[in-house]
Amino acid sequence: MKSIVKIGCGAGFWGDSPEGPEQLVKAGVDYLVMDYLAEITMSILTRMKARKPELGYATDFVTMVMKPLAAEIKAKKIRVVTNAGGVNPEACRDALVALFKELGVDLSVAVVLGDDLTDRAGEFQARGVTEMFSGEPMPGKLTSVNAYLGAFPIARALDLGADIVLTGRCVDSAVVLGPLIHEFGWRQEDFDLLAAGSLAGHIIECGAQTTGGVLTDWRDVAEDWDRMGFPIAECRADGTFEITKPAGTGGAVTPETVAEQIVYEVGDPRSYLLPDVTCDFSMVTLTASGPDRVRVMGAKGRAPTSTYKVCATYADGYRSAATMMIAGREAVAKAEAVGRAILKRSSRLMQEAGLADFTESAFEVIGSEFSYGAQAAHGDAREVTLRIAVRHGSKDALQIFGREIYPAATAMAQGLTGFAGGRPEPQPVIRLFSFLTDKSDVEARILFADETHVIAIYQSGAEASAALAEHPVQTHEIPAGAVANVPLIRIAHGRSGDKGDTANIGIIARDEKFVPVIRRALTEQAVAQYFKHILRGKVTRFEWPGLNGFNFVLENALGGGGVASLRNDPQGKALAQILMDMPVAVPARLLEDSRQRNGRKVSA
Repeated sequence: MKSIVKIGCGAGFWGDSPEGPEQLVKAGVDYLVMDYLAEITMSILTRMKARKPELGYATDFVTMVMKPLAAEIKAKKIRVVTNAGGVNPEACRDALVALFKELGVDLSVAVVLGDDLTDRAGEFQARGVTEMFSGEPMPGKLTSVNAYLGAFPIARALDLGADIVLTGRCVDSAVVLGPLIHEFGWRQEDFDLLAAGSLAGHIIECGAQTTGGVLTDWRDVAEDWDRMGFPIAECRADGTFEITKPAGTGGAVTPETVAEQIVYEVGDPRSYLLPDVTCDFSMVTLTASGPDRVRVMGAKGRAPTSTYKVCATYADGYRSAATMMIAGREAVAKAEAVGRAILKRSSRLMQEAGLADFTESAFEVIGSEFSYGAQAAHGDAREVTLRIAVRHGSKDALQIFGREIYPAATAMAQGLTGFAGGRPEPQPVIRLFSFLTDKSDVEARILFADETHVIAIYQSGAEASAALAEHPVQTHEIPAGAVANVPLIRIAHGRSGDKGDTANIGIIARDEKFVPVIRRALTEQAVAQYFKHILRGKVTRFEWPGLNGFNFVLENALGGGGVASLRNDPQGKALAQILMDMPVAVPARLLEDSRQRNGRKVSA
C-alpha cells in the first residue's frame, strides 16, 4: 500500500482547459480525475444524444485529453477516473477503444453503469413521486433520469485492473473517493475516512477554483491567471491530506483558496449528504504546511441515507435571448425603454398571429448594477448592454421575437449597436426534476473485459439525519466604542454556487474576531432583504465554526436555475460578490487590530 496517493483533477466542467490534464500528467500524479457533469451539462448531453445516438458524452475527454496524453499516461502508469461518460458511457468507451487502437496504446477501460433509470420513468410516475424541493408532481414525459451513484463501483472497477474508469452520473467527489477506497482498502463502515476522502474530492473537483480561481482577493493571483495550476490532493490512509499544485504553475494554494472551495455548493456543513457517507465538514481545519500547500483535517462521517438522489430532466418549451449595446446619455433609461418596446411589439405580433403571449419574459440592463436590486449604486451609465430573454411553448412564437430584435436599430434608441450574433434562434428549455429513490431500486454494474460485475451497495439501518453534531459557537465579545460602516469584503471573503433553483453563499471571516460581527449583521432576515429582488423562497443560515464562517442557503433564488432560467446569472455565481458590498457596522478597534496583524487591507 502506498503511503501517499496523489490525485490530480484536470477538469472542473466540460469545456475546461486541456492544460489541466497535461500539467498533472507531466507532474506525475497517481490518478488523473476529471469532473465534467454539472446539472446543466446533463441537459446538454441529453439533447446531443437525442440528435445523434452515438453522442451524449464529454467528447473533449477523448479528443483533447486522451488523444495527446494516452502514451504518456500509459508510460507513467497513471490511472484515469472520470464521469465523462455522461448519458452514454458505453459510446464514450467505444470511442476510447477506437482511439487507443489507432494510437497503438494498450489501455483498458471499465464502464460503471446503473445510474440511467430513464426506462423506469413510468414506474416512478405510478408511485406518485414528487420533486424533493418543491413537492411538484412528476411531469408526464421525462427526457432523462439519472441517479447519483457513489464511489464503491469506481473502486471495484480499479480492483479489477482497469486503467481508465468511465462513469455516467455520480456525485462529483466520487471520482476521488473511489481511488482512495481502492488504494487504502477503506470499508463501507469507515465513515470518518469516507468523509475525509469525499472532502478531498469536493475540494479538487472544480479544478482551478481551489488554486486561486474565482478568488475574492483576485489581485493576489491575477498576474498569472494565464497559466493557472490545477489541484493535487496528496492523501494518506488515515484520512489526512494536503492540497497543492504542480510546481511552476500560476495561482495559489492557501487556506483562503481552499476554504472558499469547501463552502461552494454546500447546504448544512454538518450534514452533506452523499451516497456513501453523510459528511460533517463543520469542524474542518486548514493549515498552511508549505508554499502552495495546505493540510486539511477534521472531516467526520456517519451512515449514509437509504436513498439515492435522482436527477431527471424534461422539456418545457423553448427560450430565446438577445443582447445589444446602447451608448450615450441616459443609456440605462434608453435600454429599459427598448427592452419594454421589443417585448410589447413581439407580444402584439404573436397575438395577431393567433399565438399566446410569452410564458415568461425578462430584460436586464447590464452595466446599471441591475443584479444589485435596491443596492445598486449607479442610477445611470453612458454604456450598457441590454439582454432580453423570453420563454414560450412554441418555436413559431419565438421566431417572431427573433425577427423583431434587429429592427430596433433603426426604430428605437440612438446609440443602439453591438448586437451579439445573428437573429436569435429558439433553444429547448430543459428543466430539472430531483427526487429520492431507495437504493434497492438501483443496480450498479461494471462492464470490464467483456464481463459484467454487479456491485452490492451498503445499506445502513441508521439514518443520516439523526443526531446532528452541535459544535461550540464562537463567542468573542464585540468591543464597545466607535464603529465604522464598511463593506463586508473588508472583514470576510466568500463563494457562491447553485443546486438547481437554490443558491448558496459561503462567508468566511478574515479574522476569527469578526465572526460575532458577521453573525450580528448577516441574519437570515437581513440577507433575505438584501436579495429580495431575486429571492422567491426562504434563507437559512448555518454556522461553520471550523472555517470561522457561515453558509447561507437561498431557496428559489435563481429563476428556475440552469437552462430553465432567463437570467444572465442562472447559477448564482455573482451572488457572493454582490453580498460582499453589504455594509456592516464593525468596531473600529477590531479593524485596526486586524490591519496590524495581517499587514494589508482589502480595497473597498
